[in-house]
Amino acid sequence: MELRPFAVADAATVARWPASAAEVALWCGSHDFPVAARVVAGWQQDPDAHGHVLVACGTLLGYGEVWCDEEEGEAELARVIVAPGARGRGIGRRLVRGLAEQALRAGYTEIFMRVHPTNTAALRCYHGAGFLPVAPALAKEWNAPQPVSYVWLRHTGT
Repeated sequence: MELRPFAVADAATVARWPASAAEVALWCGSHDFPVAARVVAGWQQDPDAHGHVLVACGTLLGYGEVWCDEEEGEAELARVIVAPGARGRGIGRRLVRGLAEQALRAGYTEIFMRVHPTNTAALRCYHGAGFLPVAPALAKEWNAPQPVSYVWLRHTGT
């Protein structure tokens, strides 16, 4: 398996992975279903967002982004999703570890994620990839401007 930079040609495949509006909301906070390929491709226009795909034998298995915040000196992993047929096999954990490695190589030692509180499968995955909840006071501060009270996680370096 290889983690490689996202290519616009990957957008249509990634956009098809969510099976419902609820899954789209958990993945990227949108309420539009299905997700248009142009939306996924458009995310790459943000110079601080770096999309990646996990590929095996030419098949896309996962997608995620590393958002770099130079001002704060930290990175956030975001919009992580695994292809439906590849779920439940540790692909998400491998993808998240690869994204964290990308952030570390870019010089970020503070790496965070936010997860919808009802997304128990993602929480298990991210914990297995070395992420643990931040202090409750910090989560409360970060959730103040958010549309939902996310579970905020910090990379533990393991």
